[in-house]
Amino acid sequence: MILQDYGGAMRNYIKSLADSVIAGHAVAYDEALRLGDVEGTEFNCLLTEAGRIREHFVGKAVTLCSIINAKSGTCPEDCAFCAQSAHHSTEAPAYPLVDEESMVSCAKSAERHGASCYGIITSGTGIGDREELDRICRTLRRIRDEAGIAPSCSLGIIDDGTARLLRDAGMVTYHHNLETSRSFFPSICSTHDYEQDVETVRAAKRAGLRVCCGGIFGLGESFAQRVEMALTLRELEVDSIPVNFLDPVAGTRLEHADFITPQECLRTIAVYRFILPDRQITVCGGRERNLRELQSWIFLAGASGMMTGNYLTKAGRDPALDRRMVADLGLTIAPCGCS
Repeated sequence: MILQDYGGAMRNYIKSLADSVIAGHAVAYDEALRLGDVEGTEFNCLLTEAGRIREHFVGKAVTLCSIINAKSGTCPEDCAFCAQSAHHSTEAPAYPLVDEESMVSCAKSAERHGASCYGIITSGTGIGDREELDRICRTLRRIRDEAGIAPSCSLGIIDDGTARLLRDAGMVTYHHNLETSRSFFPSICSTHDYEQDVETVRAAKRAGLRVCCGGIFGLGESFAQRVEMALTLRELEVDSIPVNFLDPVAGTRLEHADFITPQECLRTIAVYRFILPDRQITVCGGRERNLRELQSWIFLAGASGMMTGNYLTKAGRDPALDRRMVADLGLTIAPCGCS
């Protein structure tokens, strides 16, 4: 008696689609959706093929990035997940923009821990205070002069003039997340329009900057909406995609959310690699809580980088543990992925 391999057709589909991606095919919406339901050996095949795509386009080196929460709390936006929103009552710290020396010192520390990209992150809709912007520009110049790490900023919604000013000060990458898909965004934020975020990405691109743009998964969005966002990121031609998984914060609207499993995290990474084959895909906040013992699988699933050190309002892993994990996987740390 010959046992029929009912899963063979899907595995063949996944492998064939990966071959097509490597040959230059752009994955369509319906093709990506077919990858959303795979289980068992098909799921293993999805991860393996995503890893093969990653290795083909971006190699085996892992890019590490690090951030500083340079201005925290009292944000007027009402993003449902955010500990820093003034609409929520949380224990997140609130303080004004830190001094130059603190930002530069943190950049040098990040470089010592193996990071190649360093982000200055501020809370708020945008950077409206000229003194704050001038301080950030002075800091960017010092980082470029005093450290061997590529500086980036995440200052909220910006226009063309601000993007050029930051570029001229030495900023390499502008980070601005879309957070989720256009269709799901109104369920997450009502205080600004999705198109304002899209236009910020376009402004950074027009200034000749690299753009780091992704979102948070596990907010209650559907798999189809995750695919929708990936296609938007592809259309915008962003350079790197930060992948975050919700780590609920008490006092926020999503404090009781529990919408994503470790396998769903890995599936999302893998499908993003299929859709965005030659981009940097960096796993950031929430990996410890949501991936648990499967953290090291992110690279099998197609990720090419991770954030190391602390996050905005929560402690991260010891950077030494992340470097050991990379070494144990037989991978190397990229000297610079953001310049």
